[in-house]
Amino acid sequence: MKRVPQDSEAFIAEQKRMLQENPECASAQYNLGVSYMQQGRFEEAIEAFQEAIANSSRMFEAYVNLGYIYFKRGELEKVVEANKKAVAIEPRYARGYANIGFAYLQMARTDEAIEALEKAIELNPAIVQAWNNLTNAYIQKGDLEKAVETGQKMLELAPDFALGHNNLAYAYYLKGDFSRAVKHLDKAIELGFEVNPEFLKNLEPYRSRSNASDAS
Repeated sequence: MKRVPQDSEAFIAEQKRMLQENPECASAQYNLGVSYMQQGRFEEAIEAFQEAIANSSRMFEAYVNLGYIYFKRGELEKVVEANKKAVAIEPRYARGYANIGFAYLQMARTDEAIEALEKAIELNPAIVQAWNNLTNAYIQKGDLEKAVETGQKMLELAPDFALGHNNLAYAYYLKGDFSRAVKHLDKAIELGFEVNPEFLKNLEPYRSRSNASDAS
């Protein structure tokens, strides 16, 4: 994404001037869309991105940004559609698959979420959020063994990822491994994560047992 100068209104005016000279300049349309998006002017951003796409067959970034706008508006089907178009243009764009997977996860379309997230990780194993969402997808599916396995791999990659510790704690809790659930929940708290009070309360009866186990 192109960084927009601090004087964004001047930048917008410059892009508009370029478009007056060349109405089919896809890069100016794209830059205009980014500026509008950063200002929260989503309708204008959508129009600019759509014009950029119409004038360039390789504008996968415009589709990704459209997906972001649709997500902010809660239009998850459109998030999937936009990112599918992005990866059709750029098949090795891992974050496009990660976005698709996250949207499917929000829609509780679990198997489709898992497929997209696994593809994202295959293309770029360093996307920590994809690992996290995949952990949640396996929890959603009820496959707790895979949820724990995925969460462990995520924390090997990002040991200080507080949300990851919280979600792995929840997987262990559902699995009935309460000592490990307590351990990872405490780590999440140590790292500054605001734990769900109900989850904290549910684990409290197992905390003394966990401490006794650690002591032995």
